[in-house]
Amino acid sequence: MDRLAQNYHALRGLAPQGTKFMGLVKADAYGHGAVPVAKKLEELGADYLGVACLAEAVELRQAGVTLPILILGGTPVECAQELVRHHITQACYDLDYAKALSAEAQKAGGTLTVHIQCDTGMTRLGFLCHEDTVDQAAREIAQAVELPGLYAEGIFTHFSDADGSEEYTMRQFDRFLDVIQKVQDLGHTFAIRHCANSAATLLYPSTYLDMIRPGIALYGHFPDAAMDPALCPLTPVLELKTRVVTVRSVPADTPVSYGRTNTLTRDSRLAVLPVGYGDGYCRGFSNQLTVRFPGGQAPVVGRVCMDICMVDVTDLPEVTTGSVATLYGEGQPVEAGAEIMGTISYELLCVLTKRIPRLYR
Repeated sequence: MDRLAQNYHALRGLAPQGTKFMGLVKADAYGHGAVPVAKKLEELGADYLGVACLAEAVELRQAGVTLPILILGGTPVECAQELVRHHITQACYDLDYAKALSAEAQKAGGTLTVHIQCDTGMTRLGFLCHEDTVDQAAREIAQAVELPGLYAEGIFTHFSDADGSEEYTMRQFDRFLDVIQKVQDLGHTFAIRHCANSAATLLYPSTYLDMIRPGIALYGHFPDAAMDPALCPLTPVLELKTRVVTVRSVPADTPVSYGRTNTLTRDSRLAVLPVGYGDGYCRGFSNQLTVRFPGGQAPVVGRVCMDICMVDVTDLPEVTTGSVATLYGEGQPVEAGAEIMGTISYELLCVLTKRIPRLYR
């Protein structure tokens, strides 16, 4: 938790005083545990939390989290009364949806806080705000914010390539500023304008506006593994560890695990670890990744099973039953696994399953 606090303060320190901070805790806080992380962010002074769906928001409310929570994805309109009851903010991505939310909020006898979502180039959700559609988008947004039962507190967009193309990111940002100005010309302003995800928070101070909303950076990982660490002092929050179940002496020419994809070339000592793809430790790591022990690295041999994998510790005689194995952590970054899998650190963190105990220090 001290690492989470470090990252929070480092990221918050990039923005001018008074800039709000939304901590993204969707997907179980990127595999770290949404409730403990949300409570820590609340303690640290975060202004908002971001989640993907209603179930994630309700989980936080039931755990006693009182910070404002924005659902960034779509919530079925029939659940709008639950949004009102739990004081949850909903992303509003088109006029028809706004009208439906308005009707349901009035039925609930309350006011639903919404943030208007603008599609400036992500092509996912939002009022379409390209150069040739921005005037229509502004008119529709103006209609949406006037609907009874809705309070349009904020407006936001999402960058699709902030860790790649500065040109495209700035085009999205210009589109966002343009639609905000056009809506303002129609008589409507917003208390919170936000668009800076992790990459934009690290690279583009001009995009901070009223609130930044880091996700993966909050957990100590750069959106692109090639980013310069000097941008911000981030420390990975999570370490994935297990203990050796047993160490077996196995003769040369013995095949290991399903499909016999690895046959031992020497008399070997194999450490059996109680972790597999059923825990989110990917099958694609088979014969590819290493595991760190206090004495050094050891390769995964044979296919990773659902619940078990084997590691060749022949060159680490000090490894015995009960030895600690680090799967992700210092000297064994999750990014190494992501490179093998042809993916990003986000995915490998998010797929860590619930059966792995989370211990908070």
